Amino acid sequence: MSRSPLRTAIAAAVAIVAAATFTACSAPAQPGAASYYLALGDSLSQGVQPDAAGASVETAQGYPDLVYNQLRKDHPALKLSQLGCPGETTKTMMHGGICRYRGGSQLAAAVAFLRAHRGHVLVVTIDIGANDPESCGSQPSLGTLVSCIGQTPEAAANLSTILAALRAAAGQDVRIVGVSYYLPALAEWRKGTLGQVVARASEGLAAAYNSLLNNAYAKAGIGVADVFGAFDTTDFGDQVTVPGIGSVPRNVAMICQLTWECAPPPRGPNQHANPAGYQVIANAVLKAASLA
Repeated sequence: MSRSPLRTAIAAAVAIVAAATFTACSAPAQPGAASYYLALGDSLSQGVQPDAAGASVETAQGYPDLVYNQLRKDHPALKLSQLGCPGETTKTMMHGGICRYRGGSQLAAAVAFLRAHRGHVLVVTIDIGANDPESCGSQPSLGTLVSCIGQTPEAAANLSTILAALRAAAGQDVRIVGVSYYLPALAEWRKGTLGQVVARASEGLAAAYNSLLNNAYAKAGIGVADVFGAFDTTDFGDQVTVPGIGSVPRNVAMICQLTWECAPPPRGPNQHANPAGYQVIANAVLKAASLA
């Protein structure tokens, strides 16, 4: 049975409307709809730096702020949500205990955020794990370094649990970028022979620890911003002259130039990145996210 031209036209119009309606309902985000950058982690995700009195305070110069400012050029409606907690470990991120969150922990708050804004999240960054080994000794020494070795596998296992929860809440299409760490303990090099032994031992342990964290990210299908490499952490070979300090290996120079660890009191010594250091971290994040 043949169809009239009018009936055919009506059917076509209905099909177009239905297709448009289905597309509107199923699309993850509409043009111009709000999108989000969710920053998770420890003090680096909050841009912590020492103030004039030497107290570590949150600033608007952290790497998420810098990444956000860059991303807004192409995504003007983008909003930044920072849930990071200074001092956070992988364990407290999962279970709470340092910062207060609805839901009891940073991970619970992050999962709730991702579920509430599913389809509207552009990127997630996470730096976590640096405080796990540091929690067993605030001053670098051979004794504290040895005592911390046993804690690193647990931290990597915790990270895997965290990443699985984030991926399940965010969905498979959301960019999640892990951030590796620089090594403040390299500044011990300036303290003579024993300090140089501590610096070299710290570098070896840090390389192994970063490898564990990177493996956890890789198994979760998550890219890593290579801050460990960007700070030339393994380069004891090249000598660099740093004003006020003298000639030191390149990795030590990078720590002195990109963090407050070699700064005189009251701001130093402080392990947090300075504005230049946070910019290096931000550049590594943008590269890993393929958003630069």
